Amino acid sequence: VFAALVLWGLVFLTRLGRPDHSSADERRTWYPRAPYVVSLVVAVLVCGFALGKSPNPMEGAVKVFKSMVGLYPSVGGKVAALAFLLWLAVVGNKLVCGWACPFGALQELFYSLPFFKRIKRQKVPFLLSNVIRSALFVTMLLLLFGILGGRKGFVVYHFISPFNLFNFDVDHAAVVITILLASSLAFVVYRPFCQFICPFGLISWLVERMSLTRVEVDTNRCNRCGACIQACPLEAARHRVAGRAFAADCYSCARCLNVCPQDAISYRSVFASPS
Repeated sequence: VFAALVLWGLVFLTRLGRPDHSSADERRTWYPRAPYVVSLVVAVLVCGFALGKSPNPMEGAVKVFKSMVGLYPSVGGKVAALAFLLWLAVVGNKLVCGWACPFGALQELFYSLPFFKRIKRQKVPFLLSNVIRSALFVTMLLLLFGILGGRKGFVVYHFISPFNLFNFDVDHAAVVITILLASSLAFVVYRPFCQFICPFGLISWLVERMSLTRVEVDTNRCNRCGACIQACPLEAARHRVAGRAFAADCYSCARCLNVCPQDAISYRSVFASPS
């Protein structure tokens, strides 16, 4: 199901969202939101409530390290699961996070509601969110391997996993607080759990450099008008226009793809030349 949603997102972004041979004058009709919203609803209902909290990208990342300290019998199986999820992230830039992850989809749906538009214009600095996300990940590793605390097997993410929502497994107060806080903030902050906490989000941000299809900016056409930067809910568009090697997370949400008056932005294979 995860793979099917990623494949659908890839087809929509590379082919169906923008009709062949359509001119830039028609750009407002490109990439309609309805197919994306339907995909998000399917991710929440099927990948979330129907299938339960597992599998999910966050567990895919954490279970590899848990198996290394003996909490699971097979390291190879957990590595294979993580490799599969990362491959989906490489096929299309973070599509597994943006189109298939159930809690990511739930946050996206909340953020997409037409409320608090003025607040949403304020974006979280990527440096801040990524430092917090990275620090939490390092802390998890130090505790898990017993370097801190002197006891192997303690997993920080067990107490802050919003994916427990999909099994209605909320026996820890910290889990309830995480679900309520992340869901509430999602109305005004774009994917707060993904930005500040998710370990798979951090790892997939690193492998974004290898994504086979992604948002590309044609620097020969771009006039730095800022339309895409304003449309992007993160600093991803700003960083890509500036040519940063390690740009902010891009969840392939398509918000930037139909706003450029110069037709300088497209979602395409890294091997394709600008059309």
